[in-house]
Amino acid sequence: MAFMVKHMVGGQLKNLTGGLTEEKPEGEKSEAAAQGMTQEEFEQYQQQLEEEKQEREASFAQKKAERATVRSHFREKYRLPKNEVDETQIQQAGDDVVLPTELAKMIAEDNQEETHKQSVLGQLSNIQNVDIDQLKDKAQATLEDLKKQTENCSLM
Repeated sequence: MAFMVKHMVGGQLKNLTGGLTEEKPEGEKSEAAAQGMTQEEFEQYQQQLEEEKQEREASFAQKKAERATVRSHFREKYRLPKNEVDETQIQQAGDDVVLPTELAKMIAEDNQEETHKQSVLGQLSNIQNVDIDQLKDKAQATLEDLKKQTENCSLM
């Protein structure tokens, strides 16, 4: 609304006064002068802003690649289909992708648990109503009995 009034009344006031007042065009003022800096200071400021922006973008890309690495790890673990977007994010970050230490510890623990589950004792523990300690005791007792019998054997 104010623009409309200024536009309509401003033009008529200029004509009335005959253009006696001298106005500077707004385009002549440089951006540096508008911010109260010299041209050199303004260029340095712009360069600094650009560097900070690049650092933020690099950090963001690194975080995205780390997240993609985590997702791809879980896809491999649970045998889910791969995602090409994650693969490209990891490739864009290059060799700089490192899993956070806490996550690496969690993954190592998961791997240990999986190897334990894949062992014979791990498979037995999955069977319900099986006491592993009791089985170990029975196995050791049987081995001891066999050793005693072999010692008493006259053939050997």
